[in-house]
Amino acid sequence: MSSKEKKEVELEDHEHQEVEDKIPPELEALLQTDHTTGLTTEEAQRRLEQFGRNELPEKKTNPFLKFLSYFTGSIAFLIEVACILSAVVQDWLNFGIILGLLFVNAIIGFVEEARAESALDALKQTLALKSRAWRDGKLVEIDSAELVPGDIIVIRLGDIIPADSRLLGIGVTGEATEHDLSIDQSALTGESLPQTKGKGKIAYSSSIVKQGQMLGVVVKTGVNTYIGRAANLISITNEQGHFQKIVNTIGNFLVVITVIMVIIIFIYLLVTDKSTGGKNKVLEALRKVLVITVAAIPVGLPTVLSVTMAVGANQLAKKQVIVKRLTAVEEMASVSILCSDKTGTLTLNELTFDEPWLTEGYTKEEILLYSYLAAEQGANDPIESAVRFAAKRDQPLVRDSPDHNVPGYKVSSFLPFNSTSKMTQATITNTNDGTVFKVAKGAPQVMIRLCGGSDDAVHAVNSLARRGLRCLGVAIANDPTMEKWELIGMVTFLDPPRPDSAETIARCQDMGVTVKMITGDQLVIAKEVCARLGMERAILDAHKLIDETVSEEEIARRCEHADGFAQVIPEHKYRVVELLQNKGLLVGMTGDGVNDAPALKKANVGIAVHGCTDAARSAADIVLLAPGLSTICDGIMTSRAIFQRMRSYALYRITSTIHFLIFFFIVTMVYKWQMRAILLIFIAVLNDAATLVISVDNAQISRRPDKWRIGQLITLSFLLAIFLTAMSFAHFFIARDVFGFPMNIGIEEGKEGYDWRLETVMYLHISSCPHFVIFSTRLPGFFWENLPSITFTIAILGTQIFAMLMSIFGIPHITHAIGWGWGWAIIGISLAYFMVLDVVKVFVIRTWSFEMTAKLWPTKARKEKLAKRRAEAIVQARIHANLEKIKEPMPTVHEARKK
Repeated sequence: MSSKEKKEVELEDHEHQEVEDKIPPELEALLQTDHTTGLTTEEAQRRLEQFGRNELPEKKTNPFLKFLSYFTGSIAFLIEVACILSAVVQDWLNFGIILGLLFVNAIIGFVEEARAESALDALKQTLALKSRAWRDGKLVEIDSAELVPGDIIVIRLGDIIPADSRLLGIGVTGEATEHDLSIDQSALTGESLPQTKGKGKIAYSSSIVKQGQMLGVVVKTGVNTYIGRAANLISITNEQGHFQKIVNTIGNFLVVITVIMVIIIFIYLLVTDKSTGGKNKVLEALRKVLVITVAAIPVGLPTVLSVTMAVGANQLAKKQVIVKRLTAVEEMASVSILCSDKTGTLTLNELTFDEPWLTEGYTKEEILLYSYLAAEQGANDPIESAVRFAAKRDQPLVRDSPDHNVPGYKVSSFLPFNSTSKMTQATITNTNDGTVFKVAKGAPQVMIRLCGGSDDAVHAVNSLARRGLRCLGVAIANDPTMEKWELIGMVTFLDPPRPDSAETIARCQDMGVTVKMITGDQLVIAKEVCARLGMERAILDAHKLIDETVSEEEIARRCEHADGFAQVIPEHKYRVVELLQNKGLLVGMTGDGVNDAPALKKANVGIAVHGCTDAARSAADIVLLAPGLSTICDGIMTSRAIFQRMRSYALYRITSTIHFLIFFFIVTMVYKWQMRAILLIFIAVLNDAATLVISVDNAQISRRPDKWRIGQLITLSFLLAIFLTAMSFAHFFIARDVFGFPMNIGIEEGKEGYDWRLETVMYLHISSCPHFVIFSTRLPGFFWENLPSITFTIAILGTQIFAMLMSIFGIPHITHAIGWGWGWAIIGISLAYFMVLDVVKVFVIRTWSFEMTAKLWPTKARKEKLAKRRAEAIVQARIHANLEKIKEPMPTVHEARKK
């Protein structure tokens, strides 16, 4: 065989690539500590002052200042102004109502946010509290917070490593050691397998030692460690949530139009009012505009939305989905990308026996038996544990054994694994016939060499390695001399997908949510897991996320089209989420480890899965109590139902506010007519109280991620408000001109000649007609496609029946009795009119497009997005046309083959 042919069957190298920090020369100089004496107390104190304590800094928010922060925002500021004006004009009833609503909104927000845990606190708990270090020539136990760069520390089995440390390859007593450490850093990096680290390698803070012991020199402490950088990413991630931005956008719009119209009315009243003068004139004008302001402000908007989300959070809790941040309920409905951590989330985080590769003449049961005989019983090693578990499950002889012994076989001698031989070896006696043989299990290259070489085995190992499968060779020597080894095959291992992961991913994709896998494992492992989960295998190496030769936009595009990311560190996960958000996408992130915490905090919705670390749980917005991701699908469906309820209320409330402002602006400016404050308060309080039950209404759940579509929302609100205003003026003119109800202009309330009938008619109309519109706004289609719940219907109709009875019979000093005819006529017209408006709503929604939004509400971002969409559409059309051309000759080819 030629050298070229031999090269083709050599074992391929798939070494683990680990990100290592560069240590500057000035720090390197401090690491040359004598391992037999360690640092002196004086030097350690000096370095402690220079580098700080080995702990994560804590930033506490003053609870009082946090509570005050809930009194900010456009709607809150306008409510506060109205509250002050109420006190100035001594309208104490309004003052009390407004102040009460202000505090209710603040208390709901404060209480919900106070339930969240501190992510930094949880990260601190993952650090070791005590460490053994050499100081002044003595091995002493010190607080881990007092460690400094250059400290010599003892790292041994079971330890949580207290600081990033370089391994010295020296035992605790100073002797050289050939045995490497096995370190589990899955919670930190997301790698499914423990990593073997020897002299010169870095053991990261908060990772756990699974095997071995060694001295190490502390390299970095506190915020400079691997975990410290993760904590820093969490502390700087404090952005305004998507939902808060939407509420502020709606609030800003309503506040602006309210303020403009109220100022115009105020100036008009000052100029035209000749009845009083000076201070009284100003106070009277303020009193009149205050009424309009209070009625127009959507004071109930934050409260109704908060209650709707709170009810939704309670529904999710019953499905073992715990909501920590209330607004995450709404944001989850809009998530279009779900970045999922692999290890422990999509997979079991348990190394499991996979299908073996066998040489001719051997079976799976035989390789399991011999692997078990060559396994070190009781060893705290994931591979040995996987072998023992698989044999107990699938090998009949081992399964029936009450202990670790195998019936019919006796282990007479055993050589454990060491870093030199790279294998375990056992001498076995068959107690049935007295024959003796040896079995060995170890690294593939060692076992192949032991058996004299095998091209087929090398090909098999290379093939398995390309799929990311970890494998060990198993061999037997059963000749009389027990020196002639024969290869049985390769046992393979993989952290397998959870049983429900593939189904969950398919369900998410059906709901329009793209799942992207993120892992600290190698590219080949990521591709293998993707294939088993039914995902595409376009995996991006995370190091390409920081390629300085490529533009930010191009990197973001790659992220959007990638199916997953491999060899990531916390900074990479954070950057993936950031890049996708910069593309305008709402991103969900699932995870369970410390390494996931920054990305969980950065994502629009951070989801900590079952069995997660405290750090992940605290950084997340939602916590899953059931294993796997299947409950996420339930969470998405529930959150979309909640979203529809919230959007329907927002559409109704914006429509009502615009209608109210337009009608009273015109009727005040043109006819100088106003409604008394008490009736406006009745409308505002009763109607908002009734709409609270929208939180339990039936909802039409979208099959795609939901969007607020602010341009469509405001345009539709304006159209519906204009139709409502037309109906309001119809009632006003018919009551005034046809039936002769006077406007009471210039007549004081309670004086002779004061007639309340027009006011009562308009009160019942303005209370009922806009309110019944909520039966239409509650879903995007026609109102009969998904009928409202009984509770919702009773609440809405109940308030209007109450208003109707107030109007029919009259209440002294509040309403005038207008009789059954007027009462039933107004309610009947209001009910019929919402059906007319329903047709308008459906027409607008079905004909609406992003292009229309960009034209009606043009912004720079929308114009750029529209241009980009048009360019992409042209490219897609060209690709589709080319594909059709390729497909055209295909029938002819098939026909030729048939012939």
